[in-house]
Amino acid sequence: MMSKKLWEGSKQFKEHSHLHDYKLWLATSKGLKFKNYQELWQWSVTEVEDFWESMWNYFNVISHKPYSKVLSSHQMPDCKWFEGATINYAEHLFRKAKDNETAIIFGNEAGINQDISWLELKTKVASLATYFKSIGVTKGDRVVAFLPNIPEATIAFLAVNSIGAIWSSTSPDFGSESVVDRFAQIEPKVLIAVDGYQYNGKPYDKSNIVNAIVDALPTLKKVLVLPYLNTNALDNFPKHYENINHIFNTVSGELTFEPVAFNHPIWVLYSSGTTGLPKAIVHSHGGILLEHLKYMAFHNDVHEGERFFWFSTTGWMMWNFVQAAFLMGASIVLYDGSPTYPNFNALWKFSEDVKIAHFGTSAPYLVACMKKGLMPKAEFDLYSIRSISSTGAPLPPEAFDYVYANIKDDVWLCSMAGGTDVCTAFVGGVPEYAVHSGEIQCRALGVSLYAYDDHGNPVEDQLGEMVIDKPMPSMPIYFWNDTDNKRYKASYFEHYPGKWRHGDFIRINSKTNGLVIYGRSDATLNRHGIRIGTSEIYRAVNKIKAVEDSLIVNLELEEGKHYMPLFVKMKNSAKLTDEVKSQINNQLKKEYSPRHVPDEIIQVDDIPYTISGKKMEAPIKKILLGMSLEKSINFDSMRNPESVQFFIEFATQI
Repeated sequence: MMSKKLWEGSKQFKEHSHLHDYKLWLATSKGLKFKNYQELWQWSVTEVEDFWESMWNYFNVISHKPYSKVLSSHQMPDCKWFEGATINYAEHLFRKAKDNETAIIFGNEAGINQDISWLELKTKVASLATYFKSIGVTKGDRVVAFLPNIPEATIAFLAVNSIGAIWSSTSPDFGSESVVDRFAQIEPKVLIAVDGYQYNGKPYDKSNIVNAIVDALPTLKKVLVLPYLNTNALDNFPKHYENINHIFNTVSGELTFEPVAFNHPIWVLYSSGTTGLPKAIVHSHGGILLEHLKYMAFHNDVHEGERFFWFSTTGWMMWNFVQAAFLMGASIVLYDGSPTYPNFNALWKFSEDVKIAHFGTSAPYLVACMKKGLMPKAEFDLYSIRSISSTGAPLPPEAFDYVYANIKDDVWLCSMAGGTDVCTAFVGGVPEYAVHSGEIQCRALGVSLYAYDDHGNPVEDQLGEMVIDKPMPSMPIYFWNDTDNKRYKASYFEHYPGKWRHGDFIRINSKTNGLVIYGRSDATLNRHGIRIGTSEIYRAVNKIKAVEDSLIVNLELEEGKHYMPLFVKMKNSAKLTDEVKSQINNQLKKEYSPRHVPDEIIQVDDIPYTISGKKMEAPIKKILLGMSLEKSINFDSMRNPESVQFFIEFATQI
C-alpha cells in the first residue's frame, strides 16, 4: 500500500545538495553513473571498499600516514579499516573555521543567547589542550565530563580529542551511582564537572554528587569545575579542584592536532544501563570521521554557514553527532534546559530567535507538541528551518501530518534511526526522495540493511528483524574491558553469526524504498504467534485525546498463557473511564486487528523513561514477570524513577 506523499524537494533543492555533487564527482572521477538513489545505495553496499574509499577521496581526508588497505576482511566484528593511516577527528572539525564567523550559538531556558566565534573557540580549545598536556594527559588517557549541553562541553571535547586522549561524558541529571557505573569502567585521569544546573525553572545543586563521583574514581589525577549554578561554587569543593575558567584566562597555547591511528579510540559511549552495568562502547577516530562526513553531507545535507541544532544532553549520542556539523563548516546550536519551559513553545521560539536551519529533536517531543495542539507556524517565523529531523522512537504518521499542517508545510522531514552503537543513523533522509507519511526515506549509503523473516531470509513489505550484513567503519572497535569481544559479539552477532542484528522490527516498502520501524524486537508483543510492534499500539492510542502517554508489554505466563496489559497516563490527571477504554479498544480494532486489543487497560501516574527519553518496556516486563529489581532495572539511569513503584506493586497481583 502506497503511503501518502507529503513533500518533495524542488529541482533546485536536489541539485544544490551534496548528494548531487557527489554523484557528479563519481561520474567524472570514477566513470560511475547512477539513475537514482536506489542504484547508488546498491553500489555502496555491494562494492564496500570502493564506496568507503570514495568517501576518503571525495572529502579529501587529512591523513598524516597512508593506509595500506581499505578493509582487512568482511568478517564482523573482527575487520579493520584503513590500517596504517593516521588522522585526527578534531583537525577536520576545525578545517573550515573562519575566525570572525560564528562557531557556536548557545541558548538556555532562562532566555540567555550567546554566540561564540571560531577564534574564541580555537583559543579556548588550545588553552585547555595545553593545560591537559601540562598535567600529563597523553594519547589514550581518558578524560570524562559531568556537564550540561553548554559550550564548555564542546570546548573540552575538542581539547581532549586534539591531543589523542579519549572522551566520555554524562549529563548532570544522572545520579552518582549511574555516573560511576559508566566512568569507573574506563579509569579516567581527569574529571570536568559543573556544580549544578537549572531545569524547568528550578536550580539543582550537584556539589555533593560531584564529590561522591570523585571519591569513587581513584584513578583521577585532576578535577576541573565549571561554576555554572553558582559563581562561588569552588568554595564548596576541596581546594585542589581547579576552576576551568581560570585555565581559560591564564593558560595560552597553540592549537595542534595529534595524529592517531585510524582505529584509535575517539570516545566511549554507553548503553542505557537500565538492566545492568552499561556497555562501554568504543568508537574510532577514523570510523566516526568517515561516517559523520557521509551522513552530515548526504543525509542531513548540511551546508557551510548553516545552523545545525539537536535538542540533546551530553549523555545521549546525539550530542556527539551534533559536533559533526563543524565538518560541513556549519555552526552548531546548543540549548540547555527543559524543552517545555517556560512553555511548550520554548524551542520554536528559540528557533525563530537564532535562525536554525536544521532542527533536530526526538519523536516523543513532536508527538507531545501534536497532543498539545500547538501551532508553531501560526506563532513564529520559522522561514530559516529547512529540515526537521526526528529520532529516539518511531515517528507515527499522524506526527508526520502534524508537522506539515502545523509547523511548516515546505520543510524536509527527516525521520531517522540508528543508535549509540554506531553514533549515527542506519536509515534516514535523502534529498532525492519524497517524504511519505509514517516512513523513513531510505537506507543510508554504505549501510547494507535488510528485514529478515523468521527463517533469516531478506523480505520486503512485511515485518522483519533489522539486520546489517556488511561492516561499517563506525561500528564499535570494541567494548571496554570485554575480553575476546565476548559481550560485543553476544550483543549483535549471536542470532545471525557474522551479521549485525540491531534489535528493531522494520518493514521495507518495495515501492518507495522507505522504511517503517515498529519498535524494539526485544519488547515485541507476540500474540497467538503474531508479532506486533509496540509502535502500532502507541500510534493508535496517541489518537485518543484524553490519553497523554502509554506503555504496553506482553507477558508470557505458565501453561502457554499470555497477558497483555496497556498502561495509560491520562491528561491533566483525569480518570480512566469505561468510555475511554472503549475508545482505545475500538481504535486498535479499527486500525489493526482484535489481536492488538490489550487484555486490560490500567491507569498510572507516569510512564517510565530513561534519561535519554526511551520508554522502558523491557525493564517493566521483567519486573512484571517477577525478576529481581537489581536484574530488571537501574533507577539511576531513569528520568522518573518514582514511576516504577506502581509496577513493583502491580507485579505482586499477577
